[in-house]
Amino acid sequence: MDMVETRIYGKTDTGIRRLDNEDAFVIVSELDLCALADGMGGAAAGELASRYFTESVAETFAGVRERSEQEIVGLVEKAFRSANERILLDATNNPAHKGMGCTAELLAFLDHGYVLGHVGDSRTYLFRSGQIKRLTNDHSVVQSQIDQGLITAVEARKHPLRNVILRAVGTNEVLAIDLSRGRIQNGDLFLLGSAGLTDAA
Repeated sequence: MDMVETRIYGKTDTGIRRLDNEDAFVIVSELDLCALADGMGGAAAGELASRYFTESVAETFAGVRERSEQEIVGLVEKAFRSANERILLDATNNPAHKGMGCTAELLAFLDHGYVLGHVGDSRTYLFRSGQIKRLTNDHSVVQSQIDQGLITAVEARKHPLRNVILRAVGTNEVLAIDLSRGRIQNGDLFLLGSAGLTDAA
């Protein structure tokens, strides 16, 4: 089977409604890996939390070359847990940062597959053969209500609790990470986006 060529690009923008940008991303080109985080918390804590996540990803995968799928899964989990501990420690030592955290996506490509780690309401999409598929499920109040059939996706857009998330990196000592794997094909496009992007779309 032919090798699949990958190209990764990233961009972040504050937008027109906020003065501060609490998003961060990292690309590790030699490993075909990328990650993004969307921070939350006052006193610039959200920006710090997202940076902690991307730094943890870079540090966890530093020096990694040959790797199996199982090894990558372990490293993805390690990166999330390392960031979780780092954010919790910062919030403990700095009262002004209490409540800080971030949503996060981490996508690693293998020869013909991918491993995806997800926490929060940032999202990852796959565009394939003219079709778009959402690969992640939001950890949010409104998504939970959609899943239970209590509200529709249209109603969720205007729901008063639409910005309340149920899971984030750095808000709980026990972090549940959604991990998924899949195959990739030539021509596939993956999009990782924070809630600011998906809300606008």
